[in-house]
Amino acid sequence: MLRECCRRLREKSCCPSLLAIGTVLCGCTGAPEGITPVRFEASRYLGTWYEVMRLDHRFERGLTNVNATYGAMDNGRISVVNKGYDAAAGRWRRIEGSARFLEDSNTASLAVTFFWPLSGGYHVFDLDPDYTHALVSGPTRDYLWILARQPTLSDDILSPLIAKAQSLGFATQELIRVHHDVPPTEGPTPPSGQ
Repeated sequence: MLRECCRRLREKSCCPSLLAIGTVLCGCTGAPEGITPVRFEASRYLGTWYEVMRLDHRFERGLTNVNATYGAMDNGRISVVNKGYDAAAGRWRRIEGSARFLEDSNTASLAVTFFWPLSGGYHVFDLDPDYTHALVSGPTRDYLWILARQPTLSDDILSPLIAKAQSLGFATQELIRVHHDVPPTEGPTPPSGQ
């Protein structure tokens, strides 16, 4: 039902603001049609993951050195700390949130909340057996991240990941490589959301 609501909104909405409001009201956090989240051990997924490539969006535009750190919370949720360096502003940007499982805790399908009540889907649909790299989708094929435990991946690992995403309908020609050069030392962290 919710997936159908989201699909209709995407098809019929000509106004991005209306689409965003409708998405929140419908609770569009599920995986895109045809994307199957993997089974996983959440405890092994915790820790820091680096963005290697992504489909760019307003909320990440211009950021380099992007990583996300996940941790276990007492209430069964996952803590989320996203961080990236904004070279134009000359500072780090950081935001904290939490994620809840959409299915059981062994299915890599979560709703991430940074600003309540707004949530976004986070769906791992390819995961290396050693938990060294992953393909992650948002609630639509407009969101795609290639993540790894290190800032870069070799082409022999990256190419099959890109090919898989392309075969599933993602616009892989629009992927950007996230640079992980060494920015100035991280100073005081600005308040969440900045």
